[in-house]
Amino acid sequence: MARPLAGVRVLDMGTFITGPAAGMLLADLGAEVIKVEMPGTGDPFRAFKGDLYSPHYQTYNRNKKSIELNTKEAADLAAFDKLVLTADVFIQNFRPGVAERLGVGPERLQALNPRLIYCGISGFGNDGPWKDRPAFDTVSQASTGFLRLLVNPANPRVVGPAIGDAVTGFYAAYGVLAALYEREKTGRGRLVETSMFEAMSHFNLDDFTHYLSVDEVMGPWSRPHVSQSYVFQCADGGWIALHMSSPPKFWENLAEAVGQPDMLQRPEFESRPARIANYEKVVAFLAPIFAQQPRQWWEERLAALEVPHSPVYSSKEVVEGELAQHHKLVVEGEGARGKFRTIRFPIRFDGEIEGSVTPPPELGANNGDVLGRT
Repeated sequence: MARPLAGVRVLDMGTFITGPAAGMLLADLGAEVIKVEMPGTGDPFRAFKGDLYSPHYQTYNRNKKSIELNTKEAADLAAFDKLVLTADVFIQNFRPGVAERLGVGPERLQALNPRLIYCGISGFGNDGPWKDRPAFDTVSQASTGFLRLLVNPANPRVVGPAIGDAVTGFYAAYGVLAALYEREKTGRGRLVETSMFEAMSHFNLDDFTHYLSVDEVMGPWSRPHVSQSYVFQCADGGWIALHMSSPPKFWENLAEAVGQPDMLQRPEFESRPARIANYEKVVAFLAPIFAQQPRQWWEERLAALEVPHSPVYSSKEVVEGELAQHHKLVVEGEGARGKFRTIRFPIRFDGEIEGSVTPPPELGANNGDVLGRT
């Protein structure tokens, strides 16, 4: 299989999500990623389920090796420095100042290895008014305006997965890849930095563009109204989602699907602007109709008429469904704890998919082959 980053060595000192996610993306592309962890405890995410191999830890640490080093100890710092001399990339997501206290700041490491690409991830940057604030996923979403777009104002609750954490890791890996390409021409490394605040602000680009272009502050209903997106509950309690933004034939086909051929003559349906302005009336008209049949019935009906839709699946339904089966979405690997299953890397190279995975490493699993320790 394609391994575009084969031969690239990454030292990943990340914890929780942002740093490990960046390292995982590079590992998925074939880099040798060595996870550098505190002896005995490792990445704090390991212990979220009571042992040192929680699902939280597993999510972003596949295809890696693990070694134990405490760089506050002279012998371990010396061993770490030897690895730095052989490394192409170093990743950390400590709060500002912590890397320097651990002896792994950018100036010292790049003095050892000028070709090293040093990737530092923070919450709010290494300078500025919020640099010392602790930052986690929800904080990053809230501080960048993104959380406001997800929360129902009538029942404010945090919802959804750790988008801010994961997105920041993706942007960090994106920066590392650019620096690796540049180094082929210059021979020198780079200090690559991003913060959760900057990454999530860029990810929330549509919201900011509306404000900066037309002074419009978007809310949780802005995009669904404009894109004419809906979720309806069916007779069996299942949900089905529709995205009806364009072209007009989709609305014509929907009218046929729901058995309401004159539906588009109603004032709230007669045009795109009318449907946007009367979004709640559209929902009120369609919701009782969808409640009359089970989800599978609607799935077949809408598919036959080419109405843009999908059942709202659970993770179990996705994994066991025909689409995931066809695209070989789930990959497996054998580890010390038996079978490890995960979602494969999504990019194809020359039509090939990555069908193998190395399970996340046990703490210190590679002390021997990387450090020569038993």
